Amino acid sequence: MTKRAKTDRNGLTEQQYLEKYNPGIYERPSVTVDMLIFTVMEQAQNNYRKLSEKSLQLLLIQRGEHPYLGQWALPGGFVSVDESLEDAARRELFTETNIDNIYMEQLYTWGEVQRDPRMRVISSAYMALVDRTALNVQAGDDADAADWFKVSYDVLEASREDQANGYKQEQRIRITLTNESTTLTGVVKITETVQGHVRRVEREIAENDGFAFDHLKMIQYAIERLRGKVEYTGIIFNLLPPLFTLSELQRVYEIILGKELLAAAFRRKIAGSVTETEEFTKDAGHRPSKLYRYNVNQDLN
Repeated sequence: MTKRAKTDRNGLTEQQYLEKYNPGIYERPSVTVDMLIFTVMEQAQNNYRKLSEKSLQLLLIQRGEHPYLGQWALPGGFVSVDESLEDAARRELFTETNIDNIYMEQLYTWGEVQRDPRMRVISSAYMALVDRTALNVQAGDDADAADWFKVSYDVLEASREDQANGYKQEQRIRITLTNESTTLTGVVKITETVQGHVRRVEREIAENDGFAFDHLKMIQYAIERLRGKVEYTGIIFNLLPPLFTLSELQRVYEIILGKELLAAAFRRKIAGSVTETEEFTKDAGHRPSKLYRYNVNQDLN
């Protein structure tokens, strides 16, 4: 027995409906992707007996076109109608920075009406942590330059007001990015309101010196999420070479979290996530240290 196709209130089957459908009924916003590529970079010391200084760094491109000509932005661009968001993210990252074949995860979708001066644009942000030594960054496409910026994240003010059935909490966070010739800085105001089981978070750019679009908000949110993810996932190991010391691993955690950690407690925490090898460091001037690798079979405890 042949199944009869369902019809709607106008007597149309789904195939008939799609054939008559007019996609111009609704205005269609443009869609972009933006990528937040973090690394931990070393700065060699003059004294070989001192450990190299490490810092969290973020990859930015200098815009070669309007709008925001000459300002610094996250790598990104428009999504074509025939590609997925992830395909667009990988394409734009490669054409603007020469980076290819890295793991990225979707971070957040930004959709404020006035976030782009050209038109209505919704952006899907992606985040990745990478070992910079394996990359060859070069500017391309519509970027005049591509460079790594050292990241500073400072809480300037924090307040909390208890309210009926909830609370209101505000923070002002300064983000500063620096390279050899440029300093970018801005302040993001975060307002969190909780009423019963309903939680609402709003982000507002209070100060902006050099960041294009609303990318300052994206950067603040990415650092916030990154600090949360290193506590319960193995994402941080993407920043490390295949073999590393426990001291190097602890230092990377401290850089991401923005605080010092007790060595004994830290080693207990990551014990199941690393595997001891039979190899040692060979750095001149330093006592050899045991090398470890990431244990892909276990998650962080």
